[in-house]
Amino acid sequence: MKGIITSAKTFRYFTHGDPLKAKQIVYVLHGYGQLAEFFIRKFQHLSDDYFIVAPEGMHRFYLSGSSGRVGASWMTKEERETDIQDNLNWLNDLDTELCAKYTFERKQLVGFSQGGPTAIRWQFQGNLNADQLIIWASVFPPDLILETEISDSTTATNYFVIGEKDAFYSLEQQNEVRATYELHGFTSLSYDGKHDIEPKLIQKLVEEL
Repeated sequence: MKGIITSAKTFRYFTHGDPLKAKQIVYVLHGYGQLAEFFIRKFQHLSDDYFIVAPEGMHRFYLSGSSGRVGASWMTKEERETDIQDNLNWLNDLDTELCAKYTFERKQLVGFSQGGPTAIRWQFQGNLNADQLIIWASVFPPDLILETEISDSTTATNYFVIGEKDAFYSLEQQNEVRATYELHGFTSLSYDGKHDIEPKLIQKLVEEL
């Protein structure tokens, strides 16, 4: 017989920039096997107008064997629905705490790879309500009925981005995933690159808001 108990858990996040000077807050959600401490470096070239916040997935593990480099994950197939709700709860709490301390004119949200579905759920099922959502090289969560969720959201600018040389997606798969996002009102963009954040393109998208 399975039992479930709810208890407090400590989550961590990393930041870059001065929240007292920044006009916008940008949340960036890492991919599978990455750590927020290193993922946030992909956004440190943004100007002082942006306060970058990188939350970390709650599940940390050794990338190979039982020692060495560590990565993090947002969820697995086990207790998936529970992890989805836990992610929403703590991300909501994080945004509430930061916005109670500091004042920002706009909010932006970037979800890369496995962080993409978590970002989408946070935007449409959580309390974030970002002004811009950028999903990078990620599938759309199949269980989310966006037509219903989006009717209650703001008129955020939504982008889907994928590299033409992304090893995780064949050309056919890229076309399929782009079509899915476009169906849900996202603007899809591609670039000559692999499965990684492209600095110039992310800067262009973030700074256009």
